[in-house]
Amino acid sequence: MGIYLNPGNGNFKELISGKVYVDKTMMISAVNKIMAGVDKYICISRPRRFGKTIANNMLSSYYSKGCDSRELFSKFKIAASPDFETNLNKFNVIKIDVNSEYRNALYKERMIFDLTTDIREEFSSQFPEVAFTERDSVAKCIQKVFD
Repeated sequence: MGIYLNPGNGNFKELISGKVYVDKTMMISAVNKIMAGVDKYICISRPRRFGKTIANNMLSSYYSKGCDSRELFSKFKIAASPDFETNLNKFNVIKIDVNSEYRNALYKERMIFDLTTDIREEFSSQFPEVAFTERDSVAKCIQKVFD
């Protein structure tokens, strides 16, 4: 389990333990249907302050191989969906909060380089059988793991 590659479900767990949480887990069912089709590459966007981070944490907790989220989602609407177990914790997930990365970057002009380096290190750690070089982009790392 890494920070970027196959993150755990701690952020979502913390979020749902708060006093105010509205169940949006049926979004997972909609994404599951889209993933099975030709248009499987999607972007989930929302206006400022409308839950992008919540959706990101929920989706990565559901799909990521980095954790077991069955019990976590069992009390939400998605658990009653026939496709609940279909993709539960079955994918390698890369989760990036670009706003936080930018805010925390010491040198803004190096942010992409530093982020790529950190993600590549996680790839090396989680896939030791694959040879990565310091020149590999994130896309190249994904391709090497896929191959």
